[in-house]
Amino acid sequence: MGKTEQTVAELMVEQLSMFGVKRIYGVVGDATIGLIDALAKQEKIQYIAVKHESTAAFMASAEAKLTGGLGVCTATMGPGAANLLNGLGDAYADRAPVLAITGQAPTDKIGTEYQQYVDQQELMSPFATYSANLASPDATIAVLQKAARTSLGQRVVSHISVPKDIFLKPATGKPRALPEVIEGPAVFTKESLKKATEIMKTAKRPMILAGSGATSVTEELEKLAELWGAGILVSLGGKGLFDESSKYILQGIGEGGNPHAAELFKQADVVLLAGSTWWPEGYVPTNARIIQIDRQFDKFVKDIPTELGISGKTEEVLPFLTESLQGFSRSEDWVNRCLEVKEKWAAQNEKEGSTEGFPVHPARIIRALDRTVAADAILALDTGDNTVWTNRIFRQKEQSVLFSGYWRTMGFGLPAAMVAKLAKPEKQVVAIVGDGGLQMVLADLLTATRYKLNITVVVLNNESLQMERDKIQAENKKEIGVDLTNPDFIKLAEACGWQGFRAESDTELESLLEQALNTNAPTLVDISTAQVFFPETE
Repeated sequence: MGKTEQTVAELMVEQLSMFGVKRIYGVVGDATIGLIDALAKQEKIQYIAVKHESTAAFMASAEAKLTGGLGVCTATMGPGAANLLNGLGDAYADRAPVLAITGQAPTDKIGTEYQQYVDQQELMSPFATYSANLASPDATIAVLQKAARTSLGQRVVSHISVPKDIFLKPATGKPRALPEVIEGPAVFTKESLKKATEIMKTAKRPMILAGSGATSVTEELEKLAELWGAGILVSLGGKGLFDESSKYILQGIGEGGNPHAAELFKQADVVLLAGSTWWPEGYVPTNARIIQIDRQFDKFVKDIPTELGISGKTEEVLPFLTESLQGFSRSEDWVNRCLEVKEKWAAQNEKEGSTEGFPVHPARIIRALDRTVAADAILALDTGDNTVWTNRIFRQKEQSVLFSGYWRTMGFGLPAAMVAKLAKPEKQVVAIVGDGGLQMVLADLLTATRYKLNITVVVLNNESLQMERDKIQAENKKEIGVDLTNPDFIKLAEACGWQGFRAESDTELESLLEQALNTNAPTLVDISTAQVFFPETE
């Protein structure tokens, strides 16, 4: 018996493996049977079967954010493809390189009244920079190559729809690796950065705003802050880049940040943005001169009044700026004001984190977490009240944080935590979620069980959509729909094969969390949480 010809689906899997893809997240559907068959016949790529396609897309986005590699998700045509959109929106908004592969109607049914048919290129157009329908087996490699190059090169979403019959047709072509790109240092010199240093030398009240793009330059930023006499503020993406004890770290700015830093930041006359595209509206200086460093120049247009954009890697730019500022006469008065703000917030932070009572104050919960989680843990944040309290209270060490930045979708925390454990099994992984966000993805507790993912999910259970309640109250409007009807999370978790822990008082939080974190199984910690109006809600 001769060798069976390779199908398009099998060739696609082989090509994806060559791209470095280790996992594909999805839900099995009729239109993707050929792809599922191909995945089942090999062991290079693990297929992670989830309960809802939005979870699959969340996981692909979270993996791309965590590893920098290509995150891949798959779904069937019609409703399956539509369910991917929320997670693809997250990848689109946070510029995570994700590829979505969806089944499509058979080629002779495209454009007809065939069940579940929809023009998927039109469906994906708001989020996908590149979207193609694979119309011929001969185009398999070319289309996959273009999708991967687009996603990885531009850090965007790509999408390929494949008619059901095409998956099963004999393939032509051979997989090939993406071209290796050797990135030499950018041609920066003291002279080419003269405009930047000239602006920086005018500063009497300098500030640095750092984000996730500054991951590899924390020491250099601390040197620059010392020399320039600047305070360092961080976006949520910069949480964990600097140890809280670092001299010039003033924590975050904006909702959930250091409340005393807001007024200080408004007085800044020169601001350096390092690896951050976020600009906290309502907290910003009106007349400051803004310098922004980023690899992708289009990020300079995100409502930030940048005077000078430096297109390049932060780590290649900072040494020249630091060298050029040698001998700079910094303002000691400004430095002292920065240090006073740091000390004032540290004292208030400690006081808030020690708030007593039951149900437990959210600040007390976050304080218990920063006392118990590993210094190099991965934190997966859902969107909601839990996000702003974590940003406000958590005193970071070297933890890394996964979150939904610009899309800000509820339901992200659990999928992101599962990805973190799959990609970094040696790390402690903790999801910090609200009861509302968790309920959007409850079925996928079983996904963690299925793949034996020893993560800890901490639920701030205040039986409400607290962030929305706060905003309604802040606008003096009437509320409806913000109260939640919650299940018994412990019974539910145990029914899904998890270990459940419930806090009975605020004094036992640390011991309860340590027990959960040291349990060799997926664990859920349910904490009855006080409904507290967040201090800076607008």
